[in-house]
Amino acid sequence: MANGAWRIANGVRAKFLFAIRHSLFALAVFAFAGPAHAQVQLAKIAAHPVLWTVHSKTATVYLFGSIHLLPANIEWHTPEIDRAMESASTFMFEAPLDDAGKAQVAQFIREHGSLPPGGSLRALLPPATRADYEHALADAHLVPAQLDGDRPWLAAIVLDVAYLEQLHYVVADGVDLQVYAYATAHNKPVRTFETPAQQLSLFMPKDPKLELKEFAVDLKEFESEESTIGAMVDAWSAGDAKSVARLMNKSLDSEPGLRKILLDDRNKAWIKTLDGVLAGTGTTFVTVGTGHLAGSGGVPALLRKQGYTVDGP
Repeated sequence: MANGAWRIANGVRAKFLFAIRHSLFALAVFAFAGPAHAQVQLAKIAAHPVLWTVHSKTATVYLFGSIHLLPANIEWHTPEIDRAMESASTFMFEAPLDDAGKAQVAQFIREHGSLPPGGSLRALLPPATRADYEHALADAHLVPAQLDGDRPWLAAIVLDVAYLEQLHYVVADGVDLQVYAYATAHNKPVRTFETPAQQLSLFMPKDPKLELKEFAVDLKEFESEESTIGAMVDAWSAGDAKSVARLMNKSLDSEPGLRKILLDDRNKAWIKTLDGVLAGTGTTFVTVGTGHLAGSGGVPALLRKQGYTVDGP
């Protein structure tokens, strides 16, 4: 990936990293989730997320946007969504969620996630960044030893996920794992758009200095995670695709290189895969990060441009 696409202009990547990590990249949350916490009883909230339906002459594809971490009290099963899942002959996700996928993630981390032998993340940080790092560790209920051998890109993800889980945004309650559990329980075939390596490599700047700079900016914006992911969940729960697109696009619009890598290129690649699905037969239920489905560059809009009939906003 070109380093220029990752430059930190106006804090773009830091301020909207929540959307990128928690709405676009399944593996960025699944791979680094901590042990399950005791469930806190919260009042149930009925969500009504959007479901798109794509028609060809011989096939049907449902497109469902995921939030990869959710509080346990979000009830997103609607009659429409449940009927679509029941009718599906195949399920598709961003990346593998099975044991083989986890093994590939572990291999990638072994190869790309560690500092050189004897390296220390804390020692790499200047004093001001070190203070922010220690504050983030405390907020995430982690200790330095858990991350000190990690590269900054990996430490940033682990911190994000651990912090949000303290706020009751839980990986196990995310949409993907719930849909995946349904598919496997009903012995449905599962397909994916990307490999673990394809997803995780998007988090790694090639320049170590840039990687440290990004980490420093991430830490400055760390506590904004709660309000920003909250806004995304609210819009998703209300079925407000326009607000989801606005939250995703607000700053990515000023970073065309970043948008191209994280959204546009991936969406276009997925469209080619879906062309093949729609040329076949049967019903496929697709679950991907909600940011991939909203707006003029989202998968539903791209499919409409190609002439498919797409029901939904």
